[in-house]
Amino acid sequence: MRTTPFRSAEVKAKFDAYPADVRAELLALRELVFSVAAATPQAGDLEETLKWGEPAYVTKNGAGSTVRIDWKPKSPTEYAMYFNCRTTLVETFRSLFPDDFRFSGNRALVFTIGSRPAQDALRFCIATSLTYHVRERPGRIKPAARG
Repeated sequence: MRTTPFRSAEVKAKFDAYPADVRAELLALRELVFSVAAATPQAGDLEETLKWGEPAYVTKNGAGSTVRIDWKPKSPTEYAMYFNCRTTLVETFRSLFPDDFRFSGNRALVFTIGSRPAQDALRFCIATSLTYHVRERPGRIKPAARG
């Protein structure tokens, strides 16, 4: 598996603090987010940061809604991908993929450690989040930097 280098010591430390089995699952999600962003021209470059103490992926051009991933000790066999609860993203994913994911309210897709999430559906969910504002608020998108 390809590993995108960490640009933030804080994010790397967060990943290093996860238990090994959880870290492997979250690193796979992280790579998927970067892969989808690279394959989705409207998404542009991503910034990797921590939001609410969770690894978060934000489009630098404003095209998308933040995608976060995390594991919580109170649910040791699960990890999740979080979306902005003020969007219709999870509602849309629930209607399109009712049998592919477990959902937590209007904010997350929940996965079980050791089981592989539906990759095509998950790629769609990530791309949809990373381009959310292109559809919802197109005037918000910043032009690409020219260099």
